[in-house]
Amino acid sequence: MRENKVIIRNLTYQDIIGIIELQEESFPSMYEEGSVWKEYHLKSHIDIFPEGQFCAVYKDKIIGSSSSLIVKLNSEYEPHTFSQATGNSLFTNHSPTGGDSLYGADVSVHPSFRRLGVASKLYKKRKELAISLNLRRIIAGGRLLNYCKYANKLTPEDYVNQILNKKLTDPVLSFQLRNGFKFIKILPNYLKDSRSLNNATFIEWINPYFKK
Repeated sequence: MRENKVIIRNLTYQDIIGIIELQEESFPSMYEEGSVWKEYHLKSHIDIFPEGQFCAVYKDKIIGSSSSLIVKLNSEYEPHTFSQATGNSLFTNHSPTGGDSLYGADVSVHPSFRRLGVASKLYKKRKELAISLNLRRIIAGGRLLNYCKYANKLTPEDYVNQILNKKLTDPVLSFQLRNGFKFIKILPNYLKDSRSLNNATFIEWINPYFKK
């Protein structure tokens, strides 16, 4: 696959079925647990904030996607769950006038197209959006994809510290760190996710072009 043949564009209603199929392939464990988008979720995202919903297309096939909304937390690093951050996954709490943070709700890439720069393209598009909207930062709750392999001997914090010190790697967090995100803290009971044991990382990217 040639990376320059991948097109990043905004989602349309016609893409919804393709996104659902992508989620099933990308997050099999979460799909079984019911922790992925449904059709009505995706329709709500497009209705509320079409500019924040992207897909990656290669030869007319959707191979990646990302969803986001604008929020303002009550405090800068407020503990929260995925449901609280995303308005029960419907983005009904999207705040284009009062918000200062682009919240990354998810990024997915089809397993057959991973490690080919697709996720980096989606992250780049998200950063460009935050800059164009003059948002202060991008924040998200990231999965600890391989924590389940170490949970019997490491706390979530210990697992992250091992990654920060390059003693371990994690497909999600290591990628996010390479893309300029900073680990803030663990968010417990964030989302039903057997691989992360329901934990997530609060991550942050500061917009260097933000103007008050």
